[in-house]
Amino acid sequence: MFRSALKRCTAAAAATAMTILGATGAALPAAAQSTEQAASDTTMRIATSGLVDNFNPFTSIYLTPTAINRYVYENLVQYDSKDFGPTEGLAEKWDANDTGDEWTFTIRDGMKWSDGEPISSKDVVYTYTQMMEDPAMGAANGSLVENFESVEAPDDTTVVIKLKSPQAPNPGVEIPVVPEHVWSKKKDPAKDDNDSEVVGSGPYVLDSYKANQSITLKANPNFWKGKPKVDTIQYTYYTNSDAMVQALRAGDVDFVTGLSPEQMKALENADNIETNVGESRRFTALGVNPGFETPEGEAYGTGNEALKDVKVRQALRLGIDMKTLREQVMQDYATEATSFVPESFEKWHLPKSDKIVSHDPEAAKKLLDEAGWKEGSDGIREKDGKKLSLRLLIDAQTPTEQSIAEFITPWLKDIGVEIKAESSDSDTISDRTMKGDFDIYVTGWSVTPDPEYQLSINTCASRPDSEGNGPTSQDGYCNKAFDELYKKQHTELDEGKRQELVHQALQQHYDDAPQITLWYPKQLEAYRSDRFAGFTTQPEDGGVIGNQSGYWGFLTAAPADEADGGKGGSSAGLWIGIGAVVVIAAVAIPLVLRRRSADDRA
Repeated sequence: MFRSALKRCTAAAAATAMTILGATGAALPAAAQSTEQAASDTTMRIATSGLVDNFNPFTSIYLTPTAINRYVYENLVQYDSKDFGPTEGLAEKWDANDTGDEWTFTIRDGMKWSDGEPISSKDVVYTYTQMMEDPAMGAANGSLVENFESVEAPDDTTVVIKLKSPQAPNPGVEIPVVPEHVWSKKKDPAKDDNDSEVVGSGPYVLDSYKANQSITLKANPNFWKGKPKVDTIQYTYYTNSDAMVQALRAGDVDFVTGLSPEQMKALENADNIETNVGESRRFTALGVNPGFETPEGEAYGTGNEALKDVKVRQALRLGIDMKTLREQVMQDYATEATSFVPESFEKWHLPKSDKIVSHDPEAAKKLLDEAGWKEGSDGIREKDGKKLSLRLLIDAQTPTEQSIAEFITPWLKDIGVEIKAESSDSDTISDRTMKGDFDIYVTGWSVTPDPEYQLSINTCASRPDSEGNGPTSQDGYCNKAFDELYKKQHTELDEGKRQELVHQALQQHYDDAPQITLWYPKQLEAYRSDRFAGFTTQPEDGGVIGNQSGYWGFLTAAPADEADGGKGGSSAGLWIGIGAVVVIAAVAIPLVLRRRSADDRA
């Protein structure tokens, strides 16, 4: 993947979204030392090993900081916790004109930044204009403003966005708004890490960051919904997920995520621990190098030439027994996948049909025959004197990726494809995939409720340069037919017609196979019920706490003796005492998804 891929997840989390991310290639301490706040009733401690590139909302492409920024900066419009519908953010109301090419947002009066300065429409104009005018400032979310003609502030509480063409997605979602009075004074805002003296508008503000040790958030007393009951959220770094499990059992942390089904069982019947199995917004996939090119058409990377042939990519999918892989690796904690839009977004998810193929080795062999790859004496196919041998990058610290490699290697050998697993660390894998230096690797993203963003990063225009600079791309994919479907759905105001166009685009991507989606992982989460309760899930029915499209998960949390009589939890019936615990995408926590896992976008 690219930098895009890195976002909503990270190299390790990409694998299954249920694995722990490595913060850097360097070794981490088993656990960062506890701070003097660790025992505080109003300090929530979260175990993590999430990658951090920076906390700059204009440029950050990793899952952990993207997720944290959801708590630090408000959008104009949020996705609600009930069913992902649009709800108030900085704007208390909004309207589109009859033709859909002009949107007017009314900013809530009287809001303040965490430093006490007033929030106004001018902050929104500043934020959006930076992304529109400076490509470096649009690294993370630039595709969301490509259709903007202008952004204006007629007065302090009004924002008018004029579009180049009508669009269905609300242009106020997914873009964190920053304070102009702070960012306009930065010498080079695109290169600013934004990890100190942070001023925000969300429920929490980044207070401190110590690489490979801790991330600390403080409650924002000026948040327009009111100051959260949890004063401090503290992310503490751990070397591995087993250490996180032990920390949760011992009461050294309060919330854990990113564990395997096996680790979940290890927490069975643990005292003072509650668990949640939620429908996530993630997918896990194999990224297949289709041949990387810059937007100008200049080829780069080391991908195997064979993978430029769609028949070879399709054969790989047919050679993998998805059902067995899912059941053996994820047990009951993942569902069948069709595309990069998870089934949690039922409206946009590509429904299963006879166009979604199943395991069929004979059909795979036929495709390889048609592509000119003939079986050699050792069973591995050859063409023009070269063997069909592919590199599979896997994270050495991620058991799920190791398992995926163990299963698919003999399956693909059966159809004549040699797989050579190359274990490495997450940083190295991220760097290599960003530069197209791979054949196949395990990836994953956290997808937003509206498919607009995830579709946009699969267009030809969203490809970065050979160094990974510029826009975000999911897998270096480029197909003019897909681009045309993307443009049509973008401007289709009739929701039913747009839904059909989205499905067509997803099917086109599926047929081209630049990615082989493996499953949609369940998100399994655990917390110390003797310490905190009152979490909010998204969606309300069967949803998750971490890795949300918003800040609802921890916003309503409170010390256990203050929330619901100390019994805590979210919507009735969502907390499942299955006696085991899993959680996904470290931090919340996550998500990128954001993008690569998703990196997310998160």
